[in-house]
Amino acid sequence: MSSSQIPPYTGSCLCGSIAYEVDHIERHMAHCHCTMCRKFHGAAFATFGEVRQDNFRWIRGTEFLQTYIASNGTMRQFCNQCGSSMTFKASQGQDGIIEFALGTLDSELKLHPDAHIFVESKASWFELNDLLPKYAGGRDSDKEL
Repeated sequence: MSSSQIPPYTGSCLCGSIAYEVDHIERHMAHCHCTMCRKFHGAAFATFGEVRQDNFRWIRGTEFLQTYIASNGTMRQFCNQCGSSMTFKASQGQDGIIEFALGTLDSELKLHPDAHIFVESKASWFELNDLLPKYAGGRDSDKEL
């Protein structure tokens, strides 16, 4: 299946050891600026898409998945060969929903992130200059101006 014939969407880690498929991406996709995402990705922010667990499947390399559980109970999975961030699960998130790093997609994606979240802890050297809604914390927090 070519990358323009989707779903399913396909993705993989940097070294190709791990691969996955996604049948349907949920409507929320965000750039997360929390300190943990910045540190885990080594970037100004991480961009995640939401997917129901029954619409996400590993197709190769689960033996290379490593899980990091942070002090706040969030779980982050990454490739133990190349370090690519793969998934995120909130400690008190929606049941049956996981988030996956959109940067790992190999398929074309016509959807776009719809918000910036946790901007209260964004990198001081990064300027937000797009028109997406900006939330101080998660989506349930007040919007920033």
